[in-house]
Amino acid sequence: MKKAAADKPAAPKAQAEAPGFEEALKRLTAIVERLESGDLSLEQSLSLFDAAEKRVEELLAIDAKGLPVVRELDPE
Repeated sequence: MKKAAADKPAAPKAQAEAPGFEEALKRLTAIVERLESGDLSLEQSLSLFDAAEKRVEELLAIDAKGLPVVRELDPE
């Protein structure tokens, strides 16, 4: 007897809506380009850098079992 598709658990909402690697890379590249342009004030540059650094740290997080920590990132 085959199980219906409805019997399968749904993917967590955060994973379904989280941007993929390519989209995150595009956003990070855009931030780097803005930083390198020299058109931002020091305060703006530091703010962008800190936000990007926080996102990278969250993406690289690993729990006590050695598994990646998966959670939704705060929107910019």
